[in-house]
Amino acid sequence: MAGFRIVLVSPKNDGNVGAVTRVMGNFDFDELLLVDPCAITEEAYKRAKHAGDVLRNARIVSSLNEATEGCSLVVGTTGIVTDSEKHFVRIPLGAREFAERTKGSEGKIALLFGPEDSGLSQEALGKCDLLVHIPASEEYPVLNLSHAVAILLYEIHMTGAQSFSPSEADEVEKEKLFEFFSDLLDAIGYPEFRKEKTEIMFRRMMGRAVPSKWEFYTIMGVIGDAVKRIRQSESSRGKDQTP
Repeated sequence: MAGFRIVLVSPKNDGNVGAVTRVMGNFDFDELLLVDPCAITEEAYKRAKHAGDVLRNARIVSSLNEATEGCSLVVGTTGIVTDSEKHFVRIPLGAREFAERTKGSEGKIALLFGPEDSGLSQEALGKCDLLVHIPASEEYPVLNLSHAVAILLYEIHMTGAQSFSPSEADEVEKEKLFEFFSDLLDAIGYPEFRKEKTEIMFRRMMGRAVPSKWEFYTIMGVIGDAVKRIRQSESSRGKDQTP
């Protein structure tokens, strides 16, 4: 389905890949990317059933950067969450809340699912704009890969989030905003050892908000003006102190 890209990162069982493909067909999603996957055998096509074309058209890539190229929003799935706001790297949205927030968004959204045994790595999570979690039993919280995909795609399907309106900022615009924010941290002398986590926090905050193109440009304008004012002020002070 145009708008959403399903990305399986290093899947270990091709039967699971086939089951995911079948689920995609059930809910009218058709773009599948596999990052460094296991061998795809006939078993995968048996599991895919009538969605075999989705599997045949799947793209195999070697890196996460390739898999998310051209996407305006990168969404990671996680079975591990935290109750602490300070540990924002693991603070997710629920599947239904995510579907509601992306309803009416524009652009390509990548949905990332990690390996069956370990899930997405910390490095992969750090590249995500936001995280999604499916609550389950505390005693057995981790879902089968295809089941997790099914629940998330079902929620998107039910909210009609596949229908897009022309409003969301694209990948290039978002990265420019994050550059502006990084410049602002430098301009105010923000501690270097805290900078990376704060940048991830800002990225996640903007991802959860799913702002429009106009909102992105407004925020970029404010941050850009702030950086200019700070640097002009520093330059003026430097001239005043010149003997």
